[in-house]
Amino acid sequence: MVILTLTFGTVGFSQIDSKNDSPEWHLYIDSSIVTAQRIIKDIGVQQTKLDTVALRENISTSMADVLTQNTVIFIKSYGRATLSTASFRGTAPSHTQVTWNGMKLNSPMLGMVDFSLIPSYFIDDASLYHGASSVSITGGGLGGAIAMNTKPAIDEGLAVQYIQGAGSFDTYDSFLRFNYKNKGLQSSTRIVYTDSDNDFKYVNYDKKEYTKDENNNITGFKYPIERNKNGDYRDFHALQEFYFTANNNSHFGLSTWYVKSKRGVPVLNLDYRSENSSRSQQDEQTLRTVLSWNKSFTKAKLMTKAGYTYTDLSYSYSGDDGTGTMVKMIHSQSYVSTVFAKFDIEYYLGKKWMFSANVSAHQNSVNSKDDAIINLDNKPVIIGYKKSRFELSSFVAAKYRPSERLGFAINFREEFYANKHTPIIPAAFVNYDLSSDGNIKLKASVAKNYRYPTLNDLYFMPGGNDSLNSETGYTYDGGIEFTLSNKKANLKGEITAFNSNIKNWIVWLPNFKGFWTPSNVKKVNSYGVEFKLKTMVDIDKNWKFASDGNFAWTRSINQDDPVNWADESIGKQLVYIPEFSAAITTKLSWKTWMFTYKWIYYSERFTTSNNEKNTKTGRLGAFFMNDVSLEKNMQFSWAKIAIKILVNNIFDEEYQSVLSRPMAGRNFGFFIEIKPDFKNKK
Repeated sequence: MVILTLTFGTVGFSQIDSKNDSPEWHLYIDSSIVTAQRIIKDIGVQQTKLDTVALRENISTSMADVLTQNTVIFIKSYGRATLSTASFRGTAPSHTQVTWNGMKLNSPMLGMVDFSLIPSYFIDDASLYHGASSVSITGGGLGGAIAMNTKPAIDEGLAVQYIQGAGSFDTYDSFLRFNYKNKGLQSSTRIVYTDSDNDFKYVNYDKKEYTKDENNNITGFKYPIERNKNGDYRDFHALQEFYFTANNNSHFGLSTWYVKSKRGVPVLNLDYRSENSSRSQQDEQTLRTVLSWNKSFTKAKLMTKAGYTYTDLSYSYSGDDGTGTMVKMIHSQSYVSTVFAKFDIEYYLGKKWMFSANVSAHQNSVNSKDDAIINLDNKPVIIGYKKSRFELSSFVAAKYRPSERLGFAINFREEFYANKHTPIIPAAFVNYDLSSDGNIKLKASVAKNYRYPTLNDLYFMPGGNDSLNSETGYTYDGGIEFTLSNKKANLKGEITAFNSNIKNWIVWLPNFKGFWTPSNVKKVNSYGVEFKLKTMVDIDKNWKFASDGNFAWTRSINQDDPVNWADESIGKQLVYIPEFSAAITTKLSWKTWMFTYKWIYYSERFTTSNNEKNTKTGRLGAFFMNDVSLEKNMQFSWAKIAIKILVNNIFDEEYQSVLSRPMAGRNFGFFIEIKPDFKNKK
């Protein structure tokens, strides 16, 4: 049976057992949506909730792919299984705050998150908080915040799921999950392993091969066809979870996530060196664990969490020293650890008031060094820093609904780091139901936010600047949300306009001493419009259709004073921020078959701050991406089996997301999923 699920306005497909294995449509609404508590809690919040189907689309999919295909966030990717960072409403990667089970994922050293290292199959719930709404999650989200969580399974008993994928460029993806649940205890084990040579072919338009006549005169040229060099990767993820419910309705949880990644850094397409003359590689091992407890009362809810993160990150570059011997010229090693604790309380006063408060603490430690530098005396020199920093964040909120159609909320957050603190971070929200049935809603919010410098910003050697100020942002947004439905169709849309002004934007620039250093040099105005539309149609008994689309117009303008008389960056779009972006996912099902089509568009992006258009390297052209898949689901007495064929970039689009980093052309994938049915076994 195929189900269209609509929860808080999200639309998607899922599959369950059926006697006749024929599709049906059902509309599921979480029971908490009709409670006064839920209505109060979401007052004015600009939120995009990713449904389970988007997260489970493909075992080879990372959160970078999910965000690209299903949200208005722009993901700047360096290629398959390489650094992928988020730009939320035209801001920098460090302006998007990310949490996992309540604990920050943003590196205290770098300030950002690599979404290519987060398998979507490890995330059970993900929500985007736009602009001012991020204050309720954490501070520093000048663009927004992304909250990701894992959850216990619903069904009791033993469940096993195995998925095997094989694709182009010798790519193999494997996923295995064991889940056991009884009335009080649950254990869940998930394992993902990905292995790829990633040596796709591409036409290198940055090089030319000349043809000459017998007199050595150039008679023409052609662009060479090359392979993606040094782009292989091996990623292993393991997630172990335990959940326990006590007799007094207390809930305990333990989640431990281990990552081991070994990735080659692909060679630039401008590199003329021979294939074996250099090698860049990034290795990472990360361990994350979160312990949680929560208990619900008649009018209140208490929650506590504690966690620990440890990362061993290594980057090395080896090159030919001129004698044919490979010598390690760069060996950057970083050890990052974080201890985390959080206490949260919610209290409901009748049906009109809700109060909440929380306090969270992070103790960060970074030991970063490069021990491959050689001085003039041919002796190794170790450059780096070793620093610790304590961070504390406190939050209070009051939400009031004087009538069924009107609601107000106000939040306050304050953050402390080392011996400094940010001013109080205020945020205010309002929403009003234009229609009595709640199908048309107006929302608005405003906030002032701060983001303090990372440890690299302050202490990196050489170049760190320990006198940096916190970045300051004012964010305003407002929009309308509507829902139209009948027995056979449902349409939900939302349009939001936003404006954000950020001062003291931290930028790394070269100085007269020959190295780069960060400074508070930019004033940036980011404004635009976000549009989301979801629809489902019950065509007849066998045919069903659903579509999920989003569009964003984003202007992110440098409004700082000129650095000098030749500074042409003022009034120009920030680098690598597309002005227009859009994505649409459509699904068409017939009985046990499902066809999916995904379309993605990004307008041109500039690679220089003055938006140079006259040079070949000054901008990256607009591109469209088209992916299709066909899936067949089969039900047997002993198992459910699904087979999927996937074609990415079906029209073989040639494009780049980052300058001199080629992307894969048309490529294929084949996947088989097996879920043994233990309940039907005698």
